[in-house]
Order: sequence, then structure tokens, then C-alpha cells
Amino acid sequence: MHYLITGTAGFIGFHLARRLLEEGHRVTGFDGMTAYYNLRLKEARHAALAQFPSFRPVIGMLEDQARLEAVLDEGTPDVLVHLAAQAGVRYSNENPKAYLDSNLVGTWNVLELARRVNVGHLMLASTSSVYGANDKIPFAEADRADEPLTFYAATKKSTELMAHAYAHLHKVPTTAFRFFTVYGPWGRPDMALFKFVKAMLEGEEIEIYGEGRMSRDFTYIDDLISGIIALSKVVPNETNRVETAGVTDTLSRQAPYRVVNVGGGQPVGLLDFVETIEKVMGRPAAKKLLPMQQGDVPRTYASPDLLVALTGGKPETGLEQGVRAFVEWYLDNRDALQL
Repeated sequence: MHYLITGTAGFIGFHLARRLLEEGHRVTGFDGMTAYYNLRLKEARHAALAQFPSFRPVIGMLEDQARLEAVLDEGTPDVLVHLAAQAGVRYSNENPKAYLDSNLVGTWNVLELARRVNVGHLMLASTSSVYGANDKIPFAEADRADEPLTFYAATKKSTELMAHAYAHLHKVPTTAFRFFTVYGPWGRPDMALFKFVKAMLEGEEIEIYGEGRMSRDFTYIDDLISGIIALSKVVPNETNRVETAGVTDTLSRQAPYRVVNVGGGQPVGLLDFVETIEKVMGRPAAKKLLPMQQGDVPRTYASPDLLVALTGGKPETGLEQGVRAFVEWYLDNRDALQL
């Protein structure tokens, strides 16, 4: 099949593209190569994908509609996976316009592209951040998600709503999937695991917000990719509406549109997370406990029930196994990528 993936130089987009290429699919990748973090890391990801003859990169910004349309030079894709976005929850407090431009204007351009080419399945990345400080746990897709605590979360919920409108108006089959704290090799430098490992190796303190009382539902990158690929084969329509007892399907009554959590439903306290890193690295961390920052949520906790009903699987990789894989990757690439 031919997959068009936005954000192939990013953490998740790179892993998805590599898995699909390994499976023999054709991938067109679109990425802006923005300087939000280490460009060497982004360039190394694309260089790894370039080893596959069936990978074709297109460099450009989502906001540039004409440049985005250059992806069609490789033909109409069977599946379009929209992963590119301005990432970073806390950074949205500092530079909200970057999120407006990329996540809203950029996503609208992607929706327009999907409409014009009548793509077979549009897949849209969302986030657990849309649940805000939801008191009901675990977070289920049918729960209200109307009280975002950051502008990042607000833009992601907005993209879900925009996509539903396009699915209704233009009959574009769409799956929006909500990620839960993804981690693993080739991760982003602004994420906790990356920052903690780097600081510990350099003998610096690690900053733990919320005095360590927060918890997160960590999702190992390989599990996330398996979930995305499995969902890509479940194109939303009435023939696959879930009617399992105890599971609420989010398949819209007005459109071929569905929202699905991709998380394992096994939250871990931040201090337990740090202890796991210490165990893997064989050294203690110097900890600096700080209050919660503006926009932080006390917990994330996925209900994986709909994902299991649709695909038969959910994230299962243990935290220690996933952390060990990241640390090994980091040590192997620290010097070459100037991490």
C-alpha cells in the first residue's frame, strides 16, 4: 500500500514509516524540519528512512498548501497518517501562535488534501491532553473532553472536531487516535525520559514536577506503532461498529469517524518512573522536586477497551524493558548525534 505520513522526521512518524517500509509498503513522508529541537536527530531519522528505496521525502511546512500538494507527485495515497504538529505541552504556554499555525492551519490543509484526493483512510494524531484534569478514570473516549488546560490540548481537540466535520461533509473515513505519553528510542529531547537520562549521565539534577505525585500512562513506541497500523485496517463504517458489552464505540452516527485511545491502561507514578531509570542505569538520580507547572495534569490513565475491541491488542511492553531500550539507544548515539 501507499502511505502518506506527515512528520516522518519526528519521533512517532519516523517509527511508523520505518515499520511500514520494513513490511514492504511505499511511504511518502512530509516534514518541515523545524528547529524546535536538535536538527541532527531529525536528519538522522530521515537518513535512516532513506535507506529504503520505497521512501520518498518532501520537505515543507504544513501551512504551505502548495508545498503540501507536492506529495501527490508520488501518487494518491491509500492511507494518510497526519502526525506532524507543533509538539510540547509546556511550550504552548510560551509560543501559542506556533500551535495555531501548525496544528490548526496545517491540519486544515491536510484535511483539504484528503478531501480532494478522496483518500481511503485519514488517520489523525490527537493526545491524552484533551482529557484535561478529568476526574473520571480511566479516561474513556466517550468521556467529555471540553476543558483543555493548555493551548496545545485545545488545538488538538479542535483538530478532532475539524476532522469530524470533514468526515461528515466529504465522507472522508477518519480515525483520530489519542496518544498517552509515548517514549522509546529516537525520542524527543524535550520529553521526560530523554531529559532525565541526559541529566543523570552529566551529573545534573533532574526536575520532577508536582513533587513527584503525578502519574502517567506510559506507552512504548513499538506498541503505539502496532496500534496505529492495526487501526489503519479498521476503516470507520457501520460494519465494524463495536457492540461489545461494557465498551462504548465512538463511531459517529453522522460520519465515518471514530476516536480511539492508544494506551495500555497502566499508569505509573513519576517517582516509580525515576526509580526504574535508576535501576536500568545503575546509578541514583539527584532529584529536585518542583510544584506542578501551569497546564500540568495530575494523571493520565487510558481505557484501552475500544482499542482491544477493534484490533484485539493493546500496549503491553513493560516500563523497565522500554526504558532499557531507550538508554541503550541513547548511549549508542550520544556522541554521533550530539545528544
